[in-house]
Amino acid sequence: MSEPSTRPIPTLDELNRQGEGKLPGLIGIRFTHAERGLIRSELTLRSELLAPNGFLHAASVVALADTSCGYGTRLLLPEGATGFTTIELKSNHLGTAREGTITCEARSVHAGRTTQVWDAEVRGPQGKIMALFRCTQAVLYAK
Repeated sequence: MSEPSTRPIPTLDELNRQGEGKLPGLIGIRFTHAERGLIRSELTLRSELLAPNGFLHAASVVALADTSCGYGTRLLLPEGATGFTTIELKSNHLGTAREGTITCEARSVHAGRTTQVWDAEVRGPQGKIMALFRCTQAVLYAK
């Protein structure tokens, strides 16, 4: 296993600003907790995030989970790494929502020198699990 980063953890305001003008800011993802190995976020539902059938679009759920795992990955990048990219993701959707705020908790399962694996749970407005998510990230280095 690689040595974890000693870089300071950004504040929640800094994390949220990083998404401005990008997909996280566009759809409204907000980070509510950040530590190495654990990220929490939320997304308030609005009509643009729903599918034509009126229920939450699966891609909105995946965007929340993948973004949360990605921001967590950045906090665990080993010294010398220049970034990362998602190489695999999987989601199981167990429920849906039409309104309210959904939340995500992402946890590191493996943080190595070349890969990271993260699990996330997305919960509906009443706190019930609505999706399980796992992704693998490839850690990148300059050539």
